[in-house]
Amino acid sequence: MKLIRWLLGRLILAFDFTFRPRRRSLTAEQKQQQQQSAQNLSLYQYLACPFCVKVRREMRRLDLAIPIRDAKSDESSRQQLEQEGGRLKVPCLRIDSDNGESQWLYESNDIINYLRDRFPA
Repeated sequence: MKLIRWLLGRLILAFDFTFRPRRRSLTAEQKQQQQQSAQNLSLYQYLACPFCVKVRREMRRLDLAIPIRDAKSDESSRQQLEQEGGRLKVPCLRIDSDNGESQWLYESNDIINYLRDRFPA
């Protein structure tokens, strides 16, 4: 079973690399504003998870440089996701507010809808 998961993961990554979505074109000013607005976000994910790939593809389409935390290979990210987020489930978008509180958004479709609403095309 482990071998099958590994092979499927590599197929997913190969497909993602081969058929990468195009980034939208932004002016330098728009790009800078977008990056400032995305500073309080981070994505917790597993590299070959199909739902995580789906979110990363949307981030690429929107041309967002959101820090990515690998909860599978990085133990500190894994612990942070489990302890602060409440569960060990990916993908998960951490949204830090100005008052120091964090909101943890699970489910790939919810994350994509949030990103599309916050960073409209």
